[in-house]
Amino acid sequence: MIFEELNLSSSLLKALADLEFVNPTPIQEKAFPVVMSGKDVIGIAQTGTGKTLAYLLPILRKFTFSNQKDPRILILVPTRELVIQVVEEIRKLTTYMTVRVVGVYGGTNINNQKQELYDGLDILVATPGRLVDLSMTGILRLKSIQKLVIDEVDEMLNLGFRAQLISLMEIIPVKRQNLMFSATLTEDVEKLIADFFSNTTKIEVVPHGTPIKKIIQFGYHVPNYNTKVNLLELLLAENKEYNRVLIFVNTKKTADRLFERIEAKFPGKVGILHSNKSQNFRINALKYFEEGVTRVLVTTDVIARGLDISDVSHVINFEMAETPGDYINRNGRTGRANKDGVAISFINEKEKTLQLEAEVFMNMEIPIEPLPENLVISNVFTEEENPSNLFDKNYFNANSIKFSQGAYHEKKEKNKKINLGGPGHRNPKFGVQKKQPVPIIKPPKFKF
Repeated sequence: MIFEELNLSSSLLKALADLEFVNPTPIQEKAFPVVMSGKDVIGIAQTGTGKTLAYLLPILRKFTFSNQKDPRILILVPTRELVIQVVEEIRKLTTYMTVRVVGVYGGTNINNQKQELYDGLDILVATPGRLVDLSMTGILRLKSIQKLVIDEVDEMLNLGFRAQLISLMEIIPVKRQNLMFSATLTEDVEKLIADFFSNTTKIEVVPHGTPIKKIIQFGYHVPNYNTKVNLLELLLAENKEYNRVLIFVNTKKTADRLFERIEAKFPGKVGILHSNKSQNFRINALKYFEEGVTRVLVTTDVIARGLDISDVSHVINFEMAETPGDYINRNGRTGRANKDGVAISFINEKEKTLQLEAEVFMNMEIPIEPLPENLVISNVFTEEENPSNLFDKNYFNANSIKFSQGAYHEKKEKNKKINLGGPGHRNPKFGVQKKQPVPIIKPPKFKF
């Protein structure tokens, strides 16, 4: 099928032609008629299969011009980077349309965003936290919302946005179309659907957890952190085809520490991105990586969901993802748009359990390659790899006191002094004086 076979307007077809998009992906093809019918939809498809266009195309096909200030379409996404990407996609698709789109997220000046909302808009793309903040100011009114889109809904719940989502459900109109898209369908998502939506049509292109076939997956069993760093530096130094590499770690602390190590080895070619970085820093880090200024980007799972970074040659899981769904989504940053990709995992002894969980989830094994012969194996373990013994002291039995004389014992010689009174009494030249009795003064008698 080609896009011309869908019931798209000429302005959308022209924009798609400019973008050189010819064939819709399976999720785009299947979702289009269902979304156009006005039904509530939950779309499940592998990462990298075009879920963003799957909901944008039918929404924009039914879009009608209006001068009203309040938004009619609300799109919720979990991260700031995804807000920027979705806004950019909308602008590309509406090159030949008159559509006002605004993206709002935390970490930036809220007053500037309030001004944009006051000026009027049609489509609002937002993270839940900032959306709630703006709705409480009175500037943002959501009474005109006709369509609610929750992108990466499972990640939204994983990040703890359930309370914000419930609050928003209560203030937007009940009569609306609900569209939810995600790479995985979890129990939390199913519960959310059961609690707030009815007669939802489920579109599942492939069972969630199915790996993308064009991604080659394999791993190394590596003993510790320092050996992982040695292996990473070795692969980057010896393989020129590792030209655009995403390196995933689990924490911001590990990201900072790893960045310092490999940036020293490859100066000017390594970037870093995580939620503690400022918004401008994060935007520039992505920009430099996409433009090829930097060869490597060290990051947490903040960009594992939804972001479309073109031509990622390799994904390296420096640490195994803590959930199988995150493992799938990390790897989905490569092998996009029908291109081949490679996903490599560095797995230590503790992470073998996570490896097994991912294999059960995917219903396939992750092939393990032998370590390179010229790899330097480190015997130095980090503090996290060598946790201190929490019970190195016996907290249940009191420490014995050597030469204890018990609670009652004879006073030492220096403590056997007799209190002789004030300084005058203690001074030998005055001698020991007896205490003089206090005279009793009787009151005078008066005769009347």
